[in-house]
Amino acid sequence: MTRPDSSSLEQLLLDSIDADDIVSLASALIDAGGENPGDTEQSVANVLVDRCRSLGFDIEIEEIAPNRPNVIVSIGGSDRPGLLFVGHSDVVPAGGGWTTDPFEAVVHGGRLYGRGACDMKGGLAAVVIAMAALKHCGAVGDAPISLACLVDEEETGIGIRAFVRAPARRRYSHCVVAEPTDLVTITGCRGAANLEITVTGRSAHAGRPSNGRNAVSAAARIVVLIDSLASELRACADPLLGPATWNVGTIEGGSGTSMVADRCVLTADRRLLPGENAADIAAQLKTRIAAAGIGGDGIEVEVRVSMDMPGFSTSDRAELCIAAVEAVTDAVSPRGTDVWTASCDGGFIARDLGMPTIVLGPGEIETQAHQPDEPVSVDQLRDSARAYVLLASRLITSPAVVAQRTG
Repeated sequence: MTRPDSSSLEQLLLDSIDADDIVSLASALIDAGGENPGDTEQSVANVLVDRCRSLGFDIEIEEIAPNRPNVIVSIGGSDRPGLLFVGHSDVVPAGGGWTTDPFEAVVHGGRLYGRGACDMKGGLAAVVIAMAALKHCGAVGDAPISLACLVDEEETGIGIRAFVRAPARRRYSHCVVAEPTDLVTITGCRGAANLEITVTGRSAHAGRPSNGRNAVSAAARIVVLIDSLASELRACADPLLGPATWNVGTIEGGSGTSMVADRCVLTADRRLLPGENAADIAAQLKTRIAAAGIGGDGIEVEVRVSMDMPGFSTSDRAELCIAAVEAVTDAVSPRGTDVWTASCDGGFIARDLGMPTIVLGPGEIETQAHQPDEPVSVDQLRDSARAYVLLASRLITSPAVVAQRTG
């Protein structure tokens, strides 16, 4: 059989994308649940595995915790550099305010509704259908295209941590995180660290507070210190991502109004710039607390990192970014590039695997994700899959990637 030329092949790929196929899979993934916390991702993984097995994909399953499996589905061989898509199988809890059952997908007015429709069952389905089209049309030869569908993205990230630690069975030259971006190519995002600051003092009767050491008073001084650190960060902002930030989210301490508090716990969010390390931030904060004279004399302070996600930044002149912008333009319309103030699993891919990374997917993270009656446009699901097939086929046949395969 004669292989079609590039323009004919691209049109064949575009024509192979059926919105009904994407909606069908996305609906099944929504119906499978996966609330985090409150449920596991097992049912979602089962749906994904069954559909991908029927499409002839290679499937790898790694159970990260009971009933919480990472699923990696692939087409193509394992010895050539290819393209990695990343997504997650969990969703945030449904909460209240819904006019439909959050875990019974509904299509109405050109939109698919359900918890995770936008973040990110729709993106997962668009990637799978794009991979099926690439496989059916033979567009990428035996170069691997994989989707890593990972657990626990919405909480502590045990899925992505296990994925980047695992021995690589395939090689990839680029990564696309299929989170909702309204098909704008996101070239960078800040990371995030959650810190828990525990202040321990000594209890006493409130009538003689000098007999105790008040942990709440010490914690209040730490809040003031963190506010001053936030001001310092604004003076050294990243030109694209802006400044790193601090936010004290919760404070809890004391056991009664008439007692000197012997314990107080603060939680703080620290947004990270690419290259910053959460453990270093925690150590620096503890040093600044000591330098401010907050510890000692019966007051002890411990700082612990409870969660961290690294940031990343990919040049908008990188091959991946240029190819993504062009693919979206040719599949839909020009959307350009931007950066996120949110964080995602892509930071781990960029930092730990050294791979150029972008975020690109259907849905709007600010107005649709995590909302009651969470929607995603059916047209945008189709357009995302169309952009993915163009991006994958062009990257795999680009001179730089071909050189990696033959070098």
